[in-house]
Amino acid sequence: MSQIAEIIKYEGDNTTFIWKHPCEDFNTTTQLIVHESQEAIFFMNGQALDLFGPGRYTLETQNIPKIGKFLNRTTGDTSPFHCEVYFINKTEQMAIKWGTDSKVQYVEPTYGFPISIGASGEMSLRAEDSRKLLIKLVGTEDFLNQQKLVSFFRAFLMTRVKTYIAQYMKNNAVSIFEIDEHLTAFSEALCGQLIPDFADYGIALERFFVTNVVKPDGDRQYEKFKELHFRQYADIAEAKLRQQTDIIYAQTEAQKVVIDSQAQATKRAQEGYTYAQERGFDVAEKVAQNEAVGQFTNMGVGLGTMAGVGGAVGGVVGGAVNNAMNAVTEAPAPAPAAPADDMAIFKSKIEKLTVMKEAGLISEDEFNTTKAKLLDSIM
Repeated sequence: MSQIAEIIKYEGDNTTFIWKHPCEDFNTTTQLIVHESQEAIFFMNGQALDLFGPGRYTLETQNIPKIGKFLNRTTGDTSPFHCEVYFINKTEQMAIKWGTDSKVQYVEPTYGFPISIGASGEMSLRAEDSRKLLIKLVGTEDFLNQQKLVSFFRAFLMTRVKTYIAQYMKNNAVSIFEIDEHLTAFSEALCGQLIPDFADYGIALERFFVTNVVKPDGDRQYEKFKELHFRQYADIAEAKLRQQTDIIYAQTEAQKVVIDSQAQATKRAQEGYTYAQERGFDVAEKVAQNEAVGQFTNMGVGLGTMAGVGGAVGGVVGGAVNNAMNAVTEAPAPAPAAPADDMAIFKSKIEKLTVMKEAGLISEDEFNTTKAKLLDSIM
């Protein structure tokens, strides 16, 4: 006896693309409920007839005109009729996983060694043409879920993915160690290539992602080139870091010199003398350490220059010179020296004069005049 159904509605889940209602005999008063993002197709005698969009329908001849001629009108169109109804879920189904069933064999373009890689990712699919999908893929099956759909498309999916990735890496000289940087380019290009293949079966490929390229980790040859590849970048980074460190050190030392110079300049300004005056005093002090101050008076001239150094330093030096000159004037004349001693004293005094001239304490004329007097004294 035929089963009479009162309400026909979708009872599948969100991972199903097509679901066939188990009841096959419907009365013309049966209610059909089609939800949003769904479609329903009626089959009768193996033929796909009417397609219903979202809404609630009473199965009458007016709603299903294509099967009206098959109804048994001898019973006043109230007798049950035999047909099948398929629900098509048209929501976009995301995170459908895919992966290559074998690895791609090719020669790595950067280092030139043979390598095998695989790929995996996710995609989003949506039933676009319900009638085409139902006729071409489902047939007499009761349902079509994600797993079955991916298995149907596995052949050309694997062919497209493996061939494209190998060609892209070869043509663009992409290193296996830098391939993760190109996953977006892989995804966009492969999506464009796969859209027509899915469309032929009434499926819309909304998104396609290559999320991982499976590398031959653990392979001895692969690991050797991997270490060489990353070593070169590590060496460059280390050299740059060392260079930056040296620059920072040099800048620090230079800044120390600047700070010290500023401190010295502030000190001189507070004490009332210049750098040139300070250097003149240093030279005078050095000369005084090598020979008694009284010997400066033997040179005859140039000592007044030292007294004019200026400021506090000039006063100190000038006072010391004047005292030495007075002491020499009042002292008894030294005993005559032997000729050899006279020459040694002369050479020593000439050296002192030279130091004072180079330090700027006496002028060229003063140097020459004093030198002449020294020559006269030993003649």
